[in-house]
Amino acid sequence: MRAVVVSSPGGPDVLRASQVPDPVPGPGEVLIEVAAAGVNRADLLQRAGHYPPPPGAPAWPGLEVSGVVVGVGPPATAVTHAGGDPADPGTPQVGDRVAALLAGGGYAERVTVNASLTLPVHPVLDPVDAAALPEALATVWSNLCAARLEPGETLLVHGGSGGVGSVAVQLAHARGHRVLATAGGPERCARVRELGADVVVDHRSQDVAAAVRGATGGRGVDVVLDVLGGGALRSNVELLAEGGRLVVIGLQQGRRGELDLPALMARRGSVIATTLRDRPAAQKAAIMAGVREHLWPLVLDGRVRPVVHARVPLADAPLAHAMLASGEVLGKVLLIP
Repeated sequence: MRAVVVSSPGGPDVLRASQVPDPVPGPGEVLIEVAAAGVNRADLLQRAGHYPPPPGAPAWPGLEVSGVVVGVGPPATAVTHAGGDPADPGTPQVGDRVAALLAGGGYAERVTVNASLTLPVHPVLDPVDAAALPEALATVWSNLCAARLEPGETLLVHGGSGGVGSVAVQLAHARGHRVLATAGGPERCARVRELGADVVVDHRSQDVAAAVRGATGGRGVDVVLDVLGGGALRSNVELLAEGGRLVVIGLQQGRRGELDLPALMARRGSVIATTLRDRPAAQKAAIMAGVREHLWPLVLDGRVRPVVHARVPLADAPLAHAMLASGEVLGKVLLIP
């Protein structure tokens, strides 16, 4: 089959379309004919040599896909697919449309994945755009659970126009939370408001800290979902309400930052940091079960929608990476085999 591989660590030009062996589904896995693959910042890190795939994953990038099941592996005794549990719809069958969370390998014509990491794509959902959802939904669900976001609490989403941020804004709004978000530029801010944010701060022209304090009456927010990392550590702590939680899921402003411990202690706050890709299989299956039960119904009834900036042919993966690196993408870029 055709896949986009990383010829050597470097810029977008190191991505090459190549022939690789066809995948074969193992126990508990399904084989998917890919309709689209989502492009994520983790893929850019992998291409540059900073985020190697976990053991057993394909060497080429791609953390999420949508497509049609074209093969089913033998049953796996370690994974139960009862079918009666709404969080576990059972193993998809040949001909079923699905979206899937991967450890890697999505930039290809076919992928294999454990059935527990799939989501059923019903006719109400565009079968191509569905590829924009698995990684973001799993990331948001696992981190909001880690942050213990409670009813009535306020969430601040940094990068509300990004692939994860655009989904986080919609989900939090649909679940009844007050949502603050940041975005760059008037057009992007307007789009994030349309997604459900109550307050959007233009980080290019506004003082984010002052705007958040003003919007919360000086109280601060209960949870910050942060893609910025080290460079924003101090300012994020200052934005927390008493008992607030900072959840770091990205490092766009660096790997290291200075933590003002007295400020954190005064707020009785906490800092949480997570990754998704390298979690054990059982943890990923549990996260996706939560997504199916609690979030997927919001997708199917239209309250949460995939936000797709562009569809790009698989062979033009370098262009897709350059688009994402430019900072101008709103939502996700999809690769189409």
